[in-house]
Amino acid sequence: MTFPVIGVVGGGQLARMMAPPATALGFELRVLAEGEDVSAVAAVATAPIGDYKDLNALLEFSKGLDVLTFDHEHVPTGHLRALLDAGVNVQPGPDALVNAQDKLVMRAAIDRLGLPNPEWSAVHTVDELVAFGDRIGWPVVLKTPRGGYDGKGVRIVDSAQEALDTNDWFQAMSPLLAEAKVEFSRELSALVARTPSGESRAWPVVHTIQVDGVCDEVIAPAQNIPVEVAAAAEEAALRIANELGVTGVMAAELFETPGVGAGFLINELAMRPHNTGHWTQDGSITSQFEQHLRAVLDLPLGATDALAPVVVMKNFLGGENQDLFKAFPQALAYEPAAKVHSYGKSVRPGRKIGHVNLVGTSASDVDSVRQRATTVANIIRDGRKPEQPTLEETV
Repeated sequence: MTFPVIGVVGGGQLARMMAPPATALGFELRVLAEGEDVSAVAAVATAPIGDYKDLNALLEFSKGLDVLTFDHEHVPTGHLRALLDAGVNVQPGPDALVNAQDKLVMRAAIDRLGLPNPEWSAVHTVDELVAFGDRIGWPVVLKTPRGGYDGKGVRIVDSAQEALDTNDWFQAMSPLLAEAKVEFSRELSALVARTPSGESRAWPVVHTIQVDGVCDEVIAPAQNIPVEVAAAAEEAALRIANELGVTGVMAAELFETPGVGAGFLINELAMRPHNTGHWTQDGSITSQFEQHLRAVLDLPLGATDALAPVVVMKNFLGGENQDLFKAFPQALAYEPAAKVHSYGKSVRPGRKIGHVNLVGTSASDVDSVRQRATTVANIIRDGRKPEQPTLEETV
């Protein structure tokens, strides 16, 4: 009896969370890790250390694999093509993945598909940035096309005068992406999965809450979203996945724009399991991590139905508490229904180190579910229960 061997480039928390479903299905998971102390090393038996920017390291790691997939989108496109030329089964492939690697390529693809896109332009110089801002109106958003994540590589430029201070960005990388600063009511995420043979499935559209550019909380499904907007968002994400040949899990991050156009605009794409899909671990028939493994192996996809009327995912970042486990008794006793997922990372202020999932029995309980999930996360972060826990402002 032979089961497949799956290789994951990158040893972060996403690779770590692929390990339990791989074990359950009998697959062997291997990880190309950035170092001995990265998140996934403790969760898999085979985790050689290697640099994803080193083609020889990638080729060596790919030996004996049935499929190669990713924990992040930063592997150089040329390396991915070289792996394909060497006969490696790379999922998703470079033609799809480049749309998540390069925001300029993505914006052009969204335009080509006729899907809702903010106004944008490739700008090569400060003068071109000023011309763009003067044409569409200030402020504008300036982004590095490659390498940005969790708010990094994003800059709000409020005026033509302020644009003069962006020259250092153009010296480091050109062209850059300039976008209209969108007026939106909230952020959404449409998560889908697709197999190489073309089967695709979508999870319910969720409401995502960002703090300082980092996903802080997810409410699934998004509450009070018009049915037609949710359906259009799911359809747009599925169309992107199918038209661009995406394999595995893909998240389309969206801005909700009530009463304007389709009711949403596409912000960014991620072609891997995504923070906005962590709720699926405890709130969906099939988690995004199991689905990703199924998809890249071209197996039939699992059902994506939510298990409850509301599921809340709350991230916890590094704070003043260095001994996370010491806080577990109080956190778990406070809310026995909470599911805590810890990433095995050392604690640094602002670093993602885990999340809490909590399922609610009624959509009317969403505020209570959010409050309880937040309290559990805060107990772990701070090492103590807040005296009067409050729910952060979300909209």
